[in-house]
Amino acid sequence: MSAPVLVGISGSLRREATNRKLMREAARLFGPSEFIEADLNLPLYDGDVEAEAGIPEAVQVLTDQIARAHAIVISSPEYNKGPSGVLKNALDWVSRTKGNPWADKPVAVMSAAAGRAGGERSQMILRTFLVPFQPRLITGPEIHVASSSAEFHDDGRLKNERYEQSLQALMEKLRAQIA
Repeated sequence: MSAPVLVGISGSLRREATNRKLMREAARLFGPSEFIEADLNLPLYDGDVEAEAGIPEAVQVLTDQIARAHAIVISSPEYNKGPSGVLKNALDWVSRTKGNPWADKPVAVMSAAAGRAGGERSQMILRTFLVPFQPRLITGPEIHVASSSAEFHDDGRLKNERYEQSLQALMEKLRAQIA
């Protein structure tokens, strides 16, 4: 097989978001791959829009990226004890497309947050959001980067060796799941 396709999804739209940095670190530690960084800057889901205009092009692009992926990493912030609305909106839109691009895909979930739990609650909730899609969720090690704004060097690399070692282990498990 040529290099596997790894799709990275950050639940934050900010260019310098710590979840975007964590997702990129995961891609680096995953190893050789064609890395595709998904864009979640999508319109809000609206059944009327779908009925009148169909699936927006940006949603279809995301769906096609997920379908093409050999593996997926999702890094979620925690907003008010849950995943971001941006991420939930993307999941809702993709659920409206034909087929199920998530089915049986290996997916690793991680989180980075300002709080001391590192987004643990958002990650737990995100896992339940993914259940209807039936991916192969990698169960651990769990990555919860706490006080995340202080955990990355200027070049985007993780500062804490324990986080990096755990993320490396998670990426090794994800790579091993590629069929």
